[in-house]
Amino acid sequence: MIRHFVFFTAKSSENIEPIQQGLSILTEIPHAQTLEIAINRKSDPLSSEVDIVVYGEFRDDAALAAYKAHELYAEAIRLVRPLREMRLAADYQVSAAVTRPFDRSSGRTG
Repeated sequence: MIRHFVFFTAKSSENIEPIQQGLSILTEIPHAQTLEIAINRKSDPLSSEVDIVVYGEFRDDAALAAYKAHELYAEAIRLVRPLREMRLAADYQVSAAVTRPFDRSSGRTG
């Protein structure tokens, strides 16, 4: 499984809700197992720059590629790009994620 995160900052605070609304059309794309678009709570005292978070789970790279190739993905970009400042994306393979502390003596996970 691939976990997909995208972080957005709005050009203006007035653009936050319109960005969320524009991104909401992504939930109609059938290739994601899970897809959520949320306004950041900004509860971390060290980082409050991100305004909107997109979180998705995809079966594999092919499903993520199909999602990005969908016409509604292009429509969301068209709606959101003029309203946003920054966009950062990150994807990772769940099976490769570290889920336990590294053993300091061996350099391997628990």
